[in-house]
Amino acid sequence: MDSIVISGSGLFTPPNGISNEELVASYNAYVDQYNAEHAGEIAMGHLGALAYSSSEFIEKASGIKHRYVMVKDGILDPEIMMPLIPERSPESLSLQAEMGLAAARMALESASLAAHEIDLVIVACAYTQRAYPAIAIEIQRELGCAGFAYDMQVACSSATFALAAARGAILGGSALRVLVICPEICSAQINYRDRDSHFIFGDVATALVVESAAQCRAPQAFEILGHKCKTEFSGNIRSNFGFLNRCDPASAHAPDKLFHQQGRKVFKELLPMIYQHLDGQLDELGLTANAFKRLWLHQANINMNQFVVKKLLGEEVSPLTAPVVLDQYANTASAGSVIAFHKYRADMQAGDLGLLCSFGAGYSIGSLVLKAI
Repeated sequence: MDSIVISGSGLFTPPNGISNEELVASYNAYVDQYNAEHAGEIAMGHLGALAYSSSEFIEKASGIKHRYVMVKDGILDPEIMMPLIPERSPESLSLQAEMGLAAARMALESASLAAHEIDLVIVACAYTQRAYPAIAIEIQRELGCAGFAYDMQVACSSATFALAAARGAILGGSALRVLVICPEICSAQINYRDRDSHFIFGDVATALVVESAAQCRAPQAFEILGHKCKTEFSGNIRSNFGFLNRCDPASAHAPDKLFHQQGRKVFKELLPMIYQHLDGQLDELGLTANAFKRLWLHQANINMNQFVVKKLLGEEVSPLTAPVVLDQYANTASAGSVIAFHKYRADMQAGDLGLLCSFGAGYSIGSLVLKAI
């Protein structure tokens, strides 16, 4: 059986950046406004006063210092606190497709391929801006790819699950080359009025090309030695936004329609699942963790990543072994581990092993063992 490889990667970084300091100033201005407007109720004990956020709190809790967004207007205005993204006409290219195309073209160039040589496009991300037609089909048309296309959502594990689907499609004969695109517009799902999550997400788009090793023309490629996917239902990371919300006007704009989580429960429950998942995968492949030169991990929280790295490799680990990009990009949902892969793969030599791993809402965990060829 022919081996399957990742032969190209692409990254689109949005044009607008927001620092922790900017975000905190906006949030704290909202806090002052809220507490003043509800001073009587707070004094009577009917409402709790909102507490300030700070750059120090954000960095200690998450490791995030900065994030990129497609549209900055509105986010930092205490009266608005959401990105003011203009709606485009049905005839215009969607914002998400625009992002995905930029990353896809870079990935195709990296793989030394033309768009018409791709016969499956998968858009895999936490949020799509519409239900249908699929963003993937829109990108397929714009690029001029053959075959078929579809969207899929597995929250933060969408990229790794899509890579598993791409590998299966090639091995099963339904596709020859697959383009996996993760255009994440997470900024539109943040509750910027929630101290515990107003800083978490950023926007970005990534893309990967998957094909058989026999037809690969790229100067560098990574054989997929194995993939493993796991899900277990939990509502501790949740976004309830959907088309049914319009059927209940009383709650259509309630805070639970945006991203929210119970962070302590997630930390306590998800970490053991990740350890068990990876231990099982390594056993199946006859590998030990110290065989890996690089860990391209999901970029959600620096503390969670450090726990995973220490569990796998011990205390003394070089920062390059498990590179961090969330300090500048923040949590970009499914794209985080792919950003790390894209930025930290050039030095991998033939035979070097790497682990591409994501985990998050669902719960979901996806991991691929890669070998540079």
